[in-house]
Amino acid sequence: MSLFARYTGSLIFTAYLFLSVVVYGLTAVLVAPLPGKLSYRVAVAWAGSVLSLLKVLCSLDYVVDGAEHLERDNCIVLLKHSSSWETIAQFKIFPRQTWVMKRELLWAPILGWVLRGLQPIAIDRKSGRAAVEQVVAQGRDRLEHGYWVMIFPEGTRVKPGQVKRYGIGGALLGIASGRPIIPVAHNAGEFWPRRAWLKRPGTIRLIIGAPIQTTGRDPRDLTDEIQRWIESTISAMGR
Repeated sequence: MSLFARYTGSLIFTAYLFLSVVVYGLTAVLVAPLPGKLSYRVAVAWAGSVLSLLKVLCSLDYVVDGAEHLERDNCIVLLKHSSSWETIAQFKIFPRQTWVMKRELLWAPILGWVLRGLQPIAIDRKSGRAAVEQVVAQGRDRLEHGYWVMIFPEGTRVKPGQVKRYGIGGALLGIASGRPIIPVAHNAGEFWPRRAWLKRPGTIRLIIGAPIQTTGRDPRDLTDEIQRWIESTISAMGR
């Protein structure tokens, strides 16, 4: 793929990404009062369209290993956050879900309106213990209603090769609810870096780990185990 084609494809894709948020977002808001969880279906359709165009325009595809670990009752997912890609792809890869996210996203025009209707756990990241307690309380509620709870344990995107200590909110939710935690590793940041519009062609690999039991575990030990698995799996991808 020539550099010109990369620039052109990435420009067109970026334009679509922003315009599609408006079109699909307004559609999701309009169908929200109707039965059948149509807003969520619209969000999944949007994610599918973005991933399809990413493949066509930027020659960037993805593969998933370990999908068999999702063939179970809903639980908690802790996944690496190094790109915008995983925030979109999770709609298509994982069952019906909700997310722990910074509450500022709810203030965004259109996007915030859609998110409010999808039952996120919107936290103030500066509130410390209160934010963790909110994750546990609202996370248990979402789990009881059949949602998978998606958590970025580092709290923000980090560059490939960098590691930030994982927060224990996901582990505490797992222990409080008795639900297993599924760790997820991927290398999307190598192809769609943070704050970069130019995409690198290739194939993103996402690996879904086996469920880790939480009953009777120490939250920090559990979190450290999850972090070791995710980071070592990502490191192995580059070998």
